[in-house]
Amino acid sequence: MNCHVCGSSEFSYTRVLWKELIEEWQLAEYEVDYINRQQGLSCKRCGSNLRSVALAKAITNSYHFEGILSEFIDTPRAKGLKLLEINPAGGLTSILMPLEGHKLVSYPDYDMTKLAIESASFDLVVHSDTLEHVEYPITALSECRRVLSSGGRCIFTVPVVVDRLTRSRAGLKPCYHGSQGETGSDFLVRTEFGSDVWKYVVEAGFQSSTFHCVDYPAGIAIEARV
Repeated sequence: MNCHVCGSSEFSYTRVLWKELIEEWQLAEYEVDYINRQQGLSCKRCGSNLRSVALAKAITNSYHFEGILSEFIDTPRAKGLKLLEINPAGGLTSILMPLEGHKLVSYPDYDMTKLAIESASFDLVVHSDTLEHVEYPITALSECRRVLSSGGRCIFTVPVVVDRLTRSRAGLKPCYHGSQGETGSDFLVRTEFGSDVWKYVVEAGFQSSTFHCVDYPAGIAIEARV
């Protein structure tokens, strides 16, 4: 496998899940394995983990570019994009920031369910492993759709447990992603996404939902089109 961000073929691996989180998420051993790969398999050159690599592949695929993301941003098509990044998307941020039309905002300081952004003002919205922390994910996706112009894309990742249906964690013991012991409100998990994550895209008003995979089921990114 090559990194779709920088092109390197060298990766390192670190387990990222811990006992309490595994129990709270009620993960089977094979689920622990691929979620650890999603978060802990990283490119040695650029530092992008597998979810960022999947996100990069989804972006280049969406624009029919046969190459890596770091090459795509030098093309006239990329340079003309108005791109909104909600929270730093791992190793992609440093690649995307040089684009003149790039804008980076941070959640929860910047309310994803009520974006203070003019409608139809961006061509591409990108966010990575953020939606599961938002109380109303369909509303957040609807806001992403609102700020996109005709033909626009929202490309994102969420942790997906592929053999389950999505469930809300409302009423369950608080569960946090991030580092072990982290209890910040922005790390609180509100939704555990399953194979029906596509429904959230359609219910938010998008016309289509496409899955881009680099290492199923660990490396999945979702493309929603206006």
